[in-house]
Amino acid sequence: MIKYLFILTTILITTLLANTNPFKISLINKQIENRMLLGNSFKKGCPVPLKDLRYLSIKHLGFDGKDKIGELIVHKSVAKEVLKIFDELYALKYPIYKMKLVSDYKADDWVSIEDNNTSAFNCRAITGKKNKWSKHAYGKAIDINPIENPYISRKGHISHKDSLKYRTRKHEIKSLKDKAVLLKNSKVVKIFEKHGWKWGGDWITIKDYQHFEKKLKKEYK
Repeated sequence: MIKYLFILTTILITTLLANTNPFKISLINKQIENRMLLGNSFKKGCPVPLKDLRYLSIKHLGFDGKDKIGELIVHKSVAKEVLKIFDELYALKYPIYKMKLVSDYKADDWVSIEDNNTSAFNCRAITGKKNKWSKHAYGKAIDINPIENPYISRKGHISHKDSLKYRTRKHEIKSLKDKAVLLKNSKVVKIFEKHGWKWGGDWITIKDYQHFEKKLKKEYK
């Protein structure tokens, strides 16, 4: 009897831990699919099918110092390593303001950035190139804290007013918001690079400090 009680208790604890794990990978279920379709982040002609995408639940530190649960959609081939990366970022106490599906912004990248939203999959073209898919359209790119880490054009233009103060890349004060600024020697950048991701802050003609991307496989080129 004691043996059976022990086994039952072990099963219950394991199930409870599994259900409360803040870092999870899931298939795209009907509810998420509907959010993507209604939110226009997935549509006819996207370069990857829904079956090749995964929904991630991710624990992160907010700008208020409290734990949050965010969500991302990425390609299935990088899902496990993305969870690992964000687990390492959480252990590092790297703050993330918000992490919602871009579908919640009707797939409008501008609006998502204005809300300082960290996001990944979005079936859209490269900024400024209507005939070429962004790596976001493959689920192999992530934009982190886009206000503190702006996109800067070849001519030095920054589109979002709240990002203007972050043109100069440095840590000025010891606050969680300041810690969100990504620099070349940032541990966050090194963590992504360790897993084979490239950082947009290393680009020469433009700078995309929020952007990390993974190389596409041959079947998607």
